[in-house]
Amino acid sequence: MKTILSNQTVDIPDGGTVGLRLPTSRGIAVEVRLKGRTVIVKGPRGVLRREFNHINLELSLLGKTHKKLRVDKWWGNRKELATVRTICSHVQNMIKGVTMGFRYKMRSVYAHFPINVVMQESGALVEIRNFLGEKYIRRVRMRQGVSCAVSAAQKDELILEGNDIELVSNSAALIQQATTVKNKDIRKFLDGIYVSEKGTVVQKED
Repeated sequence: MKTILSNQTVDIPDGGTVGLRLPTSRGIAVEVRLKGRTVIVKGPRGVLRREFNHINLELSLLGKTHKKLRVDKWWGNRKELATVRTICSHVQNMIKGVTMGFRYKMRSVYAHFPINVVMQESGALVEIRNFLGEKYIRRVRMRQGVSCAVSAAQKDELILEGNDIELVSNSAALIQQATTVKNKDIRKFLDGIYVSEKGTVVQKED
């Protein structure tokens, strides 16, 4: 069975209102532009762009001030209707990224051999040394727009920051996958670098 019309809107912060799921967006203006099914979000932290050309639906900005984005899906089945909410979530993450930014924290776990992490190229390249006592140097390059730094407050902690949540989380995944234990029982050998906390660069206001 197909549904005639399914739609959902996303509130865009304009500096005076609080955006959907953005409790810290008061006083911060965000500009959203559409070029066909390409969404461009501009905020104080930068610009994010994402294409939705692979999904057959309508995107439109409402009102004279364009402070609402509406996603319409005509004559969609159950799977196609789910894309409406998905696109709204992507846009909300883009708005959150250009206003608050995303921060992932990772911790080094080791039983005997200390894992040494060195930053190269101003945090764009991560070098992992002495993993399980190996001499091999693991090098992980961060995704574009993502920076990595060693925490000054916590021992054996890495901090990844960026505006795009997918690039930040993917960079964290690359680091974790680089420290995968091979040919051993992973229930016993737990060494590695794992995500310990997910949050935003700009902390939420109470």
